Amino acid sequence: MTKPQDIAATLETIKHGGRGLYGLVNNAGIGSEATVAEMKPEEFDLMMAVNMTAPYRLSQTFEPLIVEAKGRITNISSISGILASPTLSAYVMSKHAIEGFTDSLARELAPLGATANVVEPGNYNTDIIKHEIERGVAPPGTSPDLSNFKPPDEVADAVEKALFEPNPKRRYLVVPNQHGAEITIKKQIEQLVQLNEGQPYTYDRDALIRMLDEALSTARPRTK
Repeated sequence: MTKPQDIAATLETIKHGGRGLYGLVNNAGIGSEATVAEMKPEEFDLMMAVNMTAPYRLSQTFEPLIVEAKGRITNISSISGILASPTLSAYVMSKHAIEGFTDSLARELAPLGATANVVEPGNYNTDIIKHEIERGVAPPGTSPDLSNFKPPDEVADAVEKALFEPNPKRRYLVVPNQHGAEITIKKQIEQLVQLNEGQPYTYDRDALIRMLDEALSTARPRTK
């Protein structure tokens, strides 16, 4: 997915299959823990290539088939696409990019009858740290054992909904516990306050609440 020739070959394989293409899930991703000062340039470049550039190129390549099928492109982001960490800056950067990319892509596809959305998982049991260790970029003593986290079945369920729900959401937040949801939502509220404060067009509390009520009027009810 980081090699244009392989992406092109995949496109030809799908075309020759004669079945079209309804869905694309940009799921692959890597991460590594390091401060900005400590991040190796080659690791940064690889993370951007896998997490950010590849979803863009894949979406660009397969978009005509997706549009023809009135299909969907689902990007896998992370709650790190909303939050931030002092030792995950490159990973956070790549996931913030996926958030913005999804919003722009969705607006491009909507008039063409296709859809783009994003799944934002919290901490689940995956091999992301195992691969970080294999690349030799994990901090000393890092363990690949994430067995204390839940298996990512809930993420798979969210992807299925993103692809096949009659009226899909733009964003699917998928977290294993209340804490993950709380810190993510609070971060969005903090950003709202920061955007609103100390500028010529600041809204007062009543105006902000009216905006929130208007947005909530179309929100879906809480799930079990």
